Amino acid sequence: MIQQPLSIIVNENGRIRRLKFNEYGGIYMPSLEWIGKEKVVNHHLEVPYHVLERQYSYDEDGQKVDDNGSENMIIHGDNLLALKSLLPKYEGRISCIYIDPPYNTGNEGWVYNDNVKDPRFEKWLGEVVGKEGDDLSRHDKWLCMMYPRLKLLQRLLADDGFIAVSVDDNEILNLGLIMDEIFGVNNRMACAPVRSEPSGGKKKTALRTGHEYILFYGKTAETNLALEGKSGGNLNLSDKWGKYRKGRELRKWGATSDRSDRPNLWFGITTPDGKVVYPVKNNGKDGYWRWGKENSFMKKILEDPSAAHWEKCSYDEGITVCGQHERWVPFEKIRDEEKFFGWNTWLDGYGTNADATSVIKSIFGDKIFDTPKPLSLIQWIISLYDSKNSIVLDSFSGSGTTAHAVLDMNAKDGGNRHFILVEMEDYADSITAERVKRAIQGYPTNKKDMLYDTPITTKNIKDGGDLFAEAKEIADDAKDSYDKVEGPKMVDGHLQVIGIEKAKEHQKGTGGNFSFYELGVPLFHGELLNEEVTIDTIREYIYFMETRQSLPEEKADEPYYLGSYVGTAYYFYYEKDEATTLNREFLHTVKTKADHYVIYADRCTLSDAELAKFQITFKKIPRDIARL
Repeated sequence: MIQQPLSIIVNENGRIRRLKFNEYGGIYMPSLEWIGKEKVVNHHLEVPYHVLERQYSYDEDGQKVDDNGSENMIIHGDNLLALKSLLPKYEGRISCIYIDPPYNTGNEGWVYNDNVKDPRFEKWLGEVVGKEGDDLSRHDKWLCMMYPRLKLLQRLLADDGFIAVSVDDNEILNLGLIMDEIFGVNNRMACAPVRSEPSGGKKKTALRTGHEYILFYGKTAETNLALEGKSGGNLNLSDKWGKYRKGRELRKWGATSDRSDRPNLWFGITTPDGKVVYPVKNNGKDGYWRWGKENSFMKKILEDPSAAHWEKCSYDEGITVCGQHERWVPFEKIRDEEKFFGWNTWLDGYGTNADATSVIKSIFGDKIFDTPKPLSLIQWIISLYDSKNSIVLDSFSGSGTTAHAVLDMNAKDGGNRHFILVEMEDYADSITAERVKRAIQGYPTNKKDMLYDTPITTKNIKDGGDLFAEAKEIADDAKDSYDKVEGPKMVDGHLQVIGIEKAKEHQKGTGGNFSFYELGVPLFHGELLNEEVTIDTIREYIYFMETRQSLPEEKADEPYYLGSYVGTAYYFYYEKDEATTLNREFLHTVKTKADHYVIYADRCTLSDAELAKFQITFKKIPRDIARL
């Protein structure tokens, strides 16, 4: 019997990792250890709560307004801080989370600095690993960046929601281990490969990786996941209830199908002509039914035999039972024209990175973003949540594909989905929000023709000069016919020439709206409330921390009343310019009837006996205000 968690040192191409086996549901499961982990496991609790400051709202008529009440949000700011700021309103409410975090290629400038300081980390980098540690250290940095963000995303996710994370080969194994740890190994739904580069990718290796992955996790086992529907065949038969088609035979087939395997499923069923049949197999041996007597379908058949489809079926050649060569056999009646089942996880046909870049070029006229995701892929992910009223969050929003996908889906199916995007880079307004504006309004679509496309291989590379000359001639000839000619150029091992005709068509706008926010000031200055924060924001925060509910509308006759929840009424007696006192005079202003009261104030002059008499819990501002 294992008394203590096991640890294994893994040396992976010079990358030292420690896998620790911790108990999970009675089973010892591996968890990943890395330099700096202990500093970030609870780092999300230390992140200060910042307010969100609305900068403008954008309506579908193309106008910026002060506030249009939009539930769609684009937030500019560090996504770790922004996720914390979303908790008061959205904890446990997000239906679908999609994130495409920066891939850990080792080449990008690292902008996610959460000030995780660890002397061992710096010693390890500088003294132990040295210059060769540049590649090694990036894995620890990436994990330190991802862990607290995933912790907050897990809190925001609804109980029936799911998260989908795009990742490539560099961190797929590490990401899976930390997501197992945060979301629970039992809530892992799929690791779906996605074909991103049909040609096999830019790395010309023996095993080319022209694909990426999406890791899917639920919050609980009750994920509201839609099932894929495909035609199951025509309803070519009919009965008194309507049309149907013949389904499966109700007898169990295959291995372990003898009566002795499931004796409780051996019982008689009355046939349409009044006889009673049992689940005898074709070889004459006793078997059993697929369903028991308590199954809803079987109950209907036992009450009314015509609820099943019946056919006379023969025994095997030479077999007779009670002198009979055949007997009545019941089958299911299928009344759905579509058959529903789990989704295929090999995602081929949901768009490629090249398709995503093409959309960006159509919207902006140029490739202004390096790593967009295909619109069709994000729409497929969002559609996995079985509701048209979902809230979709993307905290690494980049070019804004997720918002575009939500708006486009709503326009097509009449849904009422909402999006929340977070982008920390300076292009949050100029690219992310701008794309959403153009999606709402519509944008021109350029026509592109592939004029020349020849793969360059080891067999024809010696003729490369002639091929280039041929492509150049085609490009020169096309200049009079097209507004722009791209090439000759190499694209994923192909020599190409593309002709572009300026848009004569216009992509219809999706409609919709959003509000743009900047990450604002922290709610607290040390232990004190920050007086720069609006009172409405403070009230919303207090009520959420007490009830985990959204703040209801203010009552005009009770300005300090927050709301009531499960028999308790909450009051926040606060003024920025003067101290407040919970006393008998204030009690006379309380009009809401409740079993219990929680009242915040700067001080209290009521005795303990009086507080008990009136069922009041006093909380001192700011000492007793809970921190997220």
